[in-house]
Amino acid sequence: MGILNVTPDSFSDGGKYVQHGTAVDHALMMIDNGADIIDVGGESTRPSAAEISVETEIERIVPVISELRKARPDIIISADTRKSRVAAAAVEAGADIINDISGLQFSPDMAKTAAEKNAGLIIMHMRGIPADMQDSKNLIYSDLLGEISNFLKTAAEKAIKAGVHRESIIIDPGLGFSKGPEQNMEICGKIDRIAELGFPVLAGHSRKSFIGNMLNEPDPAERIWGSAGVTAWLALKGAGILRVHDVKETFQLLKTLEKCKSYSGI
Repeated sequence: MGILNVTPDSFSDGGKYVQHGTAVDHALMMIDNGADIIDVGGESTRPSAAEISVETEIERIVPVISELRKARPDIIISADTRKSRVAAAAVEAGADIINDISGLQFSPDMAKTAAEKNAGLIIMHMRGIPADMQDSKNLIYSDLLGEISNFLKTAAEKAIKAGVHRESIIIDPGLGFSKGPEQNMEICGKIDRIAELGFPVLAGHSRKSFIGNMLNEPDPAERIWGSAGVTAWLALKGAGILRVHDVKETFQLLKTLEKCKSYSGI
């Protein structure tokens, strides 16, 4: 899954793709480099990010989704939004999947929207909202993997009850969202615990600060190979969708990793 942030303030590439034409060109490049899914987001969800209006978010992502759908009719497009009105507009413009980082907490009717639009639904675990998700109160867990798993299971059941097909649901443990560095690493190390829930697992680790902390690297753009190391582990342990900025490098890594695995007898 290639990340396309049509935002001025995302943590790694904010401001690079705010022009619709530039955004579509970047998406096409990611597809040519091996991306199977393009995830289009119009609202930054980095720590302390401020909320934007529904109208602004729609203005940012809908033209990009529409143009991308025309340019590549067969590509899978997801809309990274926690607002049901934005999600509906995105699907009408050509998106196939709604990627809700709030795990159905922000918009009470998000699951219903996904069901009515016959869209796939990504449910992510987080506490609070981007503005306060890294506050100390949101980083306290008595059983990190257990609490995340219970949240995701409950949210998935809610979506199914609202009419979303079970096979249309993807779960995401929310790396970097209401978790500290060691908690993020524990999730990575035990990602197979999340996969045991029986849904495809998405991991969004790319260039994030917990990787920067490990490497003592403050610049997100310089965390490509640190991210690649985490990618390899996640792929081997059951994450089926890797959400990344650096598609070409990740595609090469996964292709060669799979080839090596095919000769291993595993």
